[in-house]
Amino acid sequence: MKTFKQKVKMLFQGTFFKNISVLVGATAFAQLITIITIPILTRLYSPEDFNVLAIYSSVIALISVVSCLRLEIAIPIPKEDEDAVALLFLSICSVVGITILTVIGVVLLSTQIEKVTDGQLIGFMWLIPLSVFFAGVYKALQYWATRKKAFSLVAKTRLSQAVSGSGTQLGFGYTGMAPIGLLIGQLVNISGGVIGLSRYFLNNNLSLVRVLNVDKLKSTFKRYDRFPKYSVLESFANTGATQIPVILIAYYAVSAEAGFLMLATRLLSIPISLIGSAVAQVYISEAARKYEKGLLKEFTHKIIITLLKIGAIPIAFVGVIAPFIIPLILGERWERTGIIISWMVPWFLMQFITSPVSMTLHITDHQKLAMILQFVGFLLRVGTVMVGGLYFQEYITEIYSISGFIFYSLYLLIVLIVLKKY
Repeated sequence: MKTFKQKVKMLFQGTFFKNISVLVGATAFAQLITIITIPILTRLYSPEDFNVLAIYSSVIALISVVSCLRLEIAIPIPKEDEDAVALLFLSICSVVGITILTVIGVVLLSTQIEKVTDGQLIGFMWLIPLSVFFAGVYKALQYWATRKKAFSLVAKTRLSQAVSGSGTQLGFGYTGMAPIGLLIGQLVNISGGVIGLSRYFLNNNLSLVRVLNVDKLKSTFKRYDRFPKYSVLESFANTGATQIPVILIAYYAVSAEAGFLMLATRLLSIPISLIGSAVAQVYISEAARKYEKGLLKEFTHKIIITLLKIGAIPIAFVGVIAPFIIPLILGERWERTGIIISWMVPWFLMQFITSPVSMTLHITDHQKLAMILQFVGFLLRVGTVMVGGLYFQEYITEIYSISGFIFYSLYLLIVLIVLKKY
């Protein structure tokens, strides 16, 4: 009988750990750039400027999450590259279509968008379609690179995103161009790496594109139509559960609460981006094979336990010191951000553990269950924020944080129940 320590040691051996190490190393450097630049940005831009960035980012996230019709997450799954490249082509075609619809929506619904966002996106809405397009193309190409285990290339794109995005925001900030400097920097960050990923695909897989035809695309779409059917609504509900509350908080709150919340989220996301997203990227490339061999349950349990051991103490420590150290690092006007971080710690710890293994429901063909879960989370989180906005405006962000913890705890419980079958 293998001891627990031996099992954990085995997890960190072989290609799995090497792949994670590559992504973690690059992400760590990217996050270091973020850590260095944030104290400068908070002195170049006001909380109100970050409030505009929070609304803009939320709108982009809501649209771009469904821009590929979720076909991109199926790219690593097929055994044959011909099927995978068909999924990639369908994903990019979807991005183009969603971008065109976004342009039409921005033109026709500009008045409504201004009203919902309290007029804070006036003059900046032309950036929305561009961001949606580049975000969608990057996602599709990144999943292709994941399929090919080109993790070093993915790592390079994360570095280019951090350097180019932060550099743009700093440059515009020094010239006093606020808040548009934050928004253009976000666009540059989103699009960073698209050229490199495109070049990699075309240089190594152009022959696969040449054999594509309408019949192949139709048959592939039909085979994987469960992703558009179920995962689109699921992913929109998931993203909506985090982004719509940000817009509501910006609408209801009397101060730049959404700006404080966005900065708190960005800082607390560092451990998740550093380790959690790297584990998730490699997990999806390995989990489909483990599922075929009947090893998914054991494999996923190892990931969950390891993430808990890695994340619990550091994230809790951040929550304790945040109210004291944030005003010193970012400036006194950002004191509220430190308080918000403390409230968000339980939520982010559960998210850190749950997010990497959430793809279990897709791999085991439980897309419908995942969709239902996300809609429950959407109703829970948006509903509680609306109640908070109407009756408890002073504590609206705290209410939002508690709802996040409840949702991710529920999601992890369902994943564990599903894994019992395997």
